[in-house]
Amino acid sequence: MRLPKIESLPVPCALFCAWLVLCSCGIVSAGSSTTQMRSDFRDPPVRYWPRPLWFWNDTEVTAQDVREQMQKSKERSRYGGFGILPFGKSFRPDYLSEEYFAIYGAALEQARRLGMTMSLYDEYGFPSGSAGAPNSRDTSLFQQRYPNLTLKRLDKHEQTVAGPSAYDATIPPGTLMSIVAMNTATLERVHLTDAGESRSLRWDVPQGTWKVMIFVCVVDGYPCCDYLDPEAVDRFIAMTHQAYYDRFTGHFGTTIDSTFFDEPTLYRGEGRTWTNTFNEKFEKHHGFDPRPYYPALWYDIGPETQAARNYLFGFRTELYARGFPKRIQDWCAEHGIEATGHQDQEEIANPVSVSGDLMKCFQHQAIPGVDKIGGDRPAERVYKVISSAAYNWDKTLVMSETYGAMGDLSWDQIYIVAMEQYTKGINLLIPHAVWYDQTRVTFKPELSYRSPIYAEGLPEFNTWLARLNVMLQDDARHVADIAVLYPIATLQGSHRLDGPLGYYQGGVTVPEADYLDVGEALIAAGRDYTFLHPDILDERCTIEDNELVLKNEIHPGRFKVLVLPGHRTIRWSNLQKIKAFHDAGGKVIATGELPSKSAEFGHDADVAAAITALFAEKSSAATLQEKLDSALAVYDVAFKGERVPRYIHKVKDGMHIYLFANLDSTALDIRVRLRGCLELQIWDPHTGELHPVDCIHRREGSFDVTGVKLALPPIRSVFLVGKAGVDQRPM
Repeated sequence: MRLPKIESLPVPCALFCAWLVLCSCGIVSAGSSTTQMRSDFRDPPVRYWPRPLWFWNDTEVTAQDVREQMQKSKERSRYGGFGILPFGKSFRPDYLSEEYFAIYGAALEQARRLGMTMSLYDEYGFPSGSAGAPNSRDTSLFQQRYPNLTLKRLDKHEQTVAGPSAYDATIPPGTLMSIVAMNTATLERVHLTDAGESRSLRWDVPQGTWKVMIFVCVVDGYPCCDYLDPEAVDRFIAMTHQAYYDRFTGHFGTTIDSTFFDEPTLYRGEGRTWTNTFNEKFEKHHGFDPRPYYPALWYDIGPETQAARNYLFGFRTELYARGFPKRIQDWCAEHGIEATGHQDQEEIANPVSVSGDLMKCFQHQAIPGVDKIGGDRPAERVYKVISSAAYNWDKTLVMSETYGAMGDLSWDQIYIVAMEQYTKGINLLIPHAVWYDQTRVTFKPELSYRSPIYAEGLPEFNTWLARLNVMLQDDARHVADIAVLYPIATLQGSHRLDGPLGYYQGGVTVPEADYLDVGEALIAAGRDYTFLHPDILDERCTIEDNELVLKNEIHPGRFKVLVLPGHRTIRWSNLQKIKAFHDAGGKVIATGELPSKSAEFGHDADVAAAITALFAEKSSAATLQEKLDSALAVYDVAFKGERVPRYIHKVKDGMHIYLFANLDSTALDIRVRLRGCLELQIWDPHTGELHPVDCIHRREGSFDVTGVKLALPPIRSVFLVGKAGVDQRPM
């Protein structure tokens, strides 16, 4: 393989204008932690090797074959373990039977002998939550035992009536959630729920045309547990996770270090996933009755529409995040392991009927995750949403289930996908998949030692991947100058149920939502960033001098620029902090529609006034790149050249770690400027070799900067690693 070439940066350079004086770095010598990192990088321990999903697929599985495949997978492919996924209508022995557990136990014992670790996949097929229905044998053990604890759906029954008149109706089956009549001309609403508690309704209709809406929560029929109900989720956990723990207690926290769930997503129930106890929990949490606002889930109800939707949709995600991922994570924490897993359809720009709030789904989950899958689904557009969720809520690992149903990819494609993931914050790639019976592969590729396409290249790829894990896992802190406000307030405020796109595609397009395009534009411009969730901006961010400071232990952040993507609706509490940041000298850049509505009741006028004050000067037609260049003189990382590489900057044990990757099929020659006075080495993850680097140290304004010249062959990655001798903030 061709080694990347690193050279000293010639000075002067147009990119690095005003290089003034040599800096005195006072570089700190490498300590024992760096020595260990070097050793692990050269020869990664098994704990860093990738662990694929292992489909026990559509056939009878035996302990002898399990042991053999595990040993050969370690020796020939350099896999460090598995997540066993029972799958297919012909799978034997029966799921969760004693015969099944006997073979699973043989796999655990073999893993222990081989020094491998396992992730406990929680389902038979997918999605998680049924204990064996969809994509398996079409028999849900959960539905059989707990039919009333399965998934619920919110239905709306409506009738248009003219007044004055008398209206009589029988309440449809299901748990009555709300009854509201709305004047179709004035949007006046009359709350009638109490009048319908007897399962019949009589109402004297006033003058005008009225839409009478009856909202009921019903059992949907989908066999998964009610994701919004902790009791239902606990029953699912007892049926699956606890069954493994009862039999394999000694393996938890050692051989088994995690659990994995798959696609427990809110688009089920036709995008109207709900739960019977929504109203009482909502009122306890927010302090007011949600029932008068139910029509906003479907219709414009006037000036309160956006705030009502934020409260209702936002609380649904709160119930989901606490009902499914948190209950599983809590169980895992009690049993010495961690939880990971992912939603479905993550790439949908409007996630409200799909996953609710894609960032908040992972608030209580140890390892946020995503699925990179085939079918022209651009999950790469949301990698930063997932990794930002980890940074926001201070998590160490970010998982991706990768390559499923993508066909027989070329090795170049496999490396490109992985490089994009790791430069966007993924640091735990789970290959999809190894198949127990390679003659019955349902979703290619088959990434095992038996594959004529991949067998030869797997040891090299998995070692490369393990080296990325060595450098970017553990408590490596992410560094970025730019924060982007995650626009869930406008996504919720502009969403409605039963939209024309269908629940699987997000229901409705939110025209102002440009945030994913903004994120990709930042990456293309060579500017890394972090999405900030509105909760995090309110609760964990402070303003120090002209910086927005995220108060975290693992991933503290100091943001010098805040990008406000297109919003129609914004939290008033967020906007107050953004205004304070701007007034303190922080840089705020808007990319699209400016907000005019508040996500809280009664603050629309406050939002409008604050936006006028923030953007008093007429917005120029400058590009995002031009606005960024004028906002900050010295970024953490900057490039000079026709193209920019993908990159990520982390700090671990005082060591600055920069991963650069060339995803293109042509070589890349680039000048790189790094803020800080750094002494660097090149660490090549493709070979494990370390090389010295000649660096130019100069001053640019009030900053020390380090310059190098980077030449990367096609589809190639490299680390620059070193310590800084001075604070990277202005002197």
